[in-house]
Parts: sequence; C-alpha cells; structure tokens
Amino acid sequence: MEEHDEFRDHLATIDEKGKRKWIYAKKPSGRLYTARTVLSVCYFLLFFSLPFVQIDGRPLFLFDIPNGRFTLFGAVFWPQDFFIFGLAMLAFIVFIVLFTMAFGRIFCGWICPQTIFMEMLFRKIEYWIEGDAAQQRILNRAEWSPEKIVKKTGKHAAFFLLSVIIANTFLAYVIGVKELQKIMTDPMSAHLGGFLAMIAFSFVFYAVFAFFREQVCTVVCPYGRLQSVLLDKNSVVVAYDYERGEPRGKFKKEANDLGDCIDCMQCVNVCPTGIDIRNGTQLECVNCTACIDACNFMMEKVGRPQGLIRLASENGIAQKQPLRYTGRLKVYTVICTLLLTAITFLLISRKPVDGSILRTAGMLYQERGQDSVSNLYRIKLVNKTLQDVPLELRIESGSGKVEVVGMPIHVKAEAQGEGTFFIVLPRSAILERKSVLKVGLYENGKRIGEKKTTFLGPVSQ
Repeated sequence: MEEHDEFRDHLATIDEKGKRKWIYAKKPSGRLYTARTVLSVCYFLLFFSLPFVQIDGRPLFLFDIPNGRFTLFGAVFWPQDFFIFGLAMLAFIVFIVLFTMAFGRIFCGWICPQTIFMEMLFRKIEYWIEGDAAQQRILNRAEWSPEKIVKKTGKHAAFFLLSVIIANTFLAYVIGVKELQKIMTDPMSAHLGGFLAMIAFSFVFYAVFAFFREQVCTVVCPYGRLQSVLLDKNSVVVAYDYERGEPRGKFKKEANDLGDCIDCMQCVNVCPTGIDIRNGTQLECVNCTACIDACNFMMEKVGRPQGLIRLASENGIAQKQPLRYTGRLKVYTVICTLLLTAITFLLISRKPVDGSILRTAGMLYQERGQDSVSNLYRIKLVNKTLQDVPLELRIESGSGKVEVVGMPIHVKAEAQGEGTFFIVLPRSAILERKSVLKVGLYENGKRIGEKKTTFLGPVSQ
C-alpha cells in the first residue's frame, strides 16, 4: 500500500532532488484520440479563420481592449454594455462549476486551447521530426551529431514559426486584421509598440509549448486545484476500475487470482502529465482520455474486456454500475442551458442605440409662463450601428414636449454623441414633486429605444 501511495508525496514531473523530470509521452492512438484529432482540426480552422470573417464590414470577433470596444458576431459592444459581460462572466463561472461537478475536468483535455495546441499540434510535429517517446529519449541522451542538430533545429524552428503565426492570429483578435496588416507591411518605426507586442507574444507561446508544456496545467492553471472541491463521487471522470483490475500483475494465459490489470504501464506512458491514473483522480489529470485508448488496446490484445479505464464516477466503479445520465446530471445540464439562454437573449435584445439621460444637477425647474414647467437634461448616446443616426426625442408617458438646445442630435456611426434638451410639461400634468418620465428615441420616425428619467416640478393644486 505504501508503494501505491507514493504519488501523494510528490509531483510526477519532479524528481527526488526537486529537479524537473521531462515527460516523454508515447504517441496515443485509438477511437477517442481520433475524435480529439477531428475536434482539434475544427478548432484550428475556427481559430485561424475567424479574424478574417466579417459581417457587414465588421469583424466577426474583435476584442479592442485599448479602445474599450468589443465586436461579437458583428455586433459592437461599448462600455455601456459591460453589464452584459459581467453577467456573462458570472454565468461562465457558474457554468464551469456546474459542468465540473457533473462531467469532471473534460474541458481541459478536449476544449482548452493549451491542451489542443500542445497535444494536437506541437506534440504531433515533435513526433514527426524526432519520433515517438523512446526515440526522443534516445535522441536527447545522445551526443551532439549532425542528425541531432538537424532534428533539434528543425523542431524548434517549426515551433517558433508556429508561435509567430499563433501570436499574429491572437493579435488579430485584439487589434483587427487591418491594423495587423499595417504592422506587418509599414516601416517598423511606425508601429513599434505593435511589433514589440507581436514579438513578445511569439516568444511567450514558444516558451510555453517548447519548454513549459504540461507545467501550465499542473503548476499555473488554478482549475486543476478547483476540481478537488468541485468533484464528488458522482462526478464523471477518467477512472480506473480497481474493483476489476486489482490485484494487478503480469499477464498469464493460465488461470490465476489476479485482476485484469496486467501492469503494462501503457496508461502511464501515454499520459501527457506523467501520472498513473490507477492511483485515482489526481490534480494533474486533464481527462484527455489517452490512457483509455491505451488500456483498451492492451485489453483487446490479451483477450479481456475493454473499459478497465473509462469515463465513470467513483460510485459507478464501487457499485459496478454503468455510466448513466442521472437526474443530477440532467439538473446541472438544465441550469447550464438556462444560463446560456439568458446570455443569448440579452445579446439579441440589445438596443442598437443606447445611452443615458441625466437631469442637469443643481438646477430646479424653470417656469414657462403660467401653465408650463421645464427641466434641462443632458443625453449621452452610443451608436452601435454602421449608419449615422439622426435622433428625435419624444415624451412617451403623458403630455409634454421636447425642445432640443442648439443643433439637432446626430450620432455618427460606431461613435458616441451627446446633446442638451428641455422637457416641457403643462402644470396640470405634474402631480408629484418628482415624476418618472419615459423618453422615446426615434430615427426617421421609427422608434429604436426608450429611456427613463425624472422630472422635478411644483405640485399642481
């Protein structure tokens, strides 16, 4: 038992002297690895193509952080819309919590960009240039030779070139394709800041995928530590069936009292974080399912049932029950779906022209003859459309009129505008000291929005 509990005392990537142990992960193969490969191809196509996709002259996605403007699916979001992002972030956190409680850390192995790029792009290039795990180990221990120089230089050159491409694509999401093109084609002095940012991102990505690797998941990423408090015995994880596999031992054709685990270590050899899944759920496990494919392959070779390592819950293993879509999972799925639906509704129902109306601070009402009272207001607007908007203001609730001060309110495309105006009400319509009014926003006679404000005046006798 003491031998099996050693994993609790140290990380799989650290030796007894505290030095890093380089992980030589064997190249996986199998049904799940093929599915991950197909998914990664779709991911790469989306990641590298989305910055170039435009809707009505706008990029599909643009996170213009310097200007505080975001474009999602062709719609522009300004600081006034940040409450939507705040709600979306809260919903995302709840979604991650519920998803992890129900389905474990499968996000890390199948969706996380770090894992996708590392295992499905950089690792495959490494296999292609240096060979499988055993060949890589031999190459690294060998003396420097022309062959080793060519392979090492070729691998790191390919890694850095990919890092540059990824960095440029990443910047395209932040500053836009047109601005990125200017940085690449104009003199360096004209865009020194952008050029330095591109170089910095390139070296960061290169360092992560060439050297830091799995340490991002096991040391930096907080999600692995969160799973220890989010998972329970009903959560779906990559699990070893100890009831069926123990006691483990070398394969023998004759009957024996051993379990199905033949202690071939293939599940350990393919693990990108170097753990032994037979020790149970661990922080380093990213649920990539490579160990499932490796174990199924060995079980097939020795004529034993597959599924010794599989997606299952702790209760499922202990009680020998197949994986089921339980009522708990259904509830979590419904909650996650409702959250996503609410965010989608907010995005769809967002007004194309938005802003705020504020009554001028420090000013009381103004008398307008014997029968009318006015208040002075300031309106600030943001136009999220591609067309200039000539704005007309109308009182929606009760009688009254709007008198714009100066030029008519006109907001340019994808810009902000403001104006000053009076709201004039008849004394007979003022029933309280402070009344709530609805002001309609109209463009060429078409109602495009509504804002609420307060009106201060004397109470009619």
